[in-house]
Amino acid sequence: MRTYVAVVLTVLTWLGGLARPVEASVRMSVVPVVPVVPAGGGPDRAWPVAPGDGGRRPVVERGFDPPAVPWARGHRGVDLRAGPGAPVRAAAPGRVSYAGRVAGRGVVAIELDGGLRITYQPVRASVAVGDEVGAGQVVGALDAGPWHCRDGCLHWGLLRGDVYLDPLSLLPLAMLRGGPSRLLPVFGVPLPEGADGVVASPRVSRAPRAGPW
Repeated sequence: MRTYVAVVLTVLTWLGGLARPVEASVRMSVVPVVPVVPAGGGPDRAWPVAPGDGGRRPVVERGFDPPAVPWARGHRGVDLRAGPGAPVRAAAPGRVSYAGRVAGRGVVAIELDGGLRITYQPVRASVAVGDEVGAGQVVGALDAGPWHCRDGCLHWGLLRGDVYLDPLSLLPLAMLRGGPSRLLPVFGVPLPEGADGVVASPRVSRAPRAGPW
């Protein structure tokens, strides 16, 4: 029930802020540095859609932009450019917690370690609830709209509980811009042992609870 409610809230906010977020602050803990990851990805991370036009990474049509005040509209995820039918892949290993339709849109949600949850929409799922998936494994195909991009795009969300985080923070910087690899601030993501630490501050927003659960 909790997972379904979270998925509904994600869809409603994606449709234009129908669920009003409450701004939250999170104290950042030390985030270990990880070894350099090849530009194409690594065993534990992958872009959800393939790069276009021979690039090294997909185009981000719209980035993560949580609202500054509870009643304002924001963007609680990122939009990656892709066309209808494009394969959609798990960005990190986890377990499928939802695969179905919400408010007329196909949604896939994947639970990760540490209480994190990935959401994708609009997607025609090729996986079922309970399936274990690896990073880079196809979980569905981009649906033929409706989108809120001018052209086709995948909306990618990331939550920890009911707190929205920047999905790009799951990826090492080598995959984002080709430089030395560090994980951006995400809580609870397993990292290699014995790494040095860095401190950073994430931007987050909190979704309201829709009931007593």
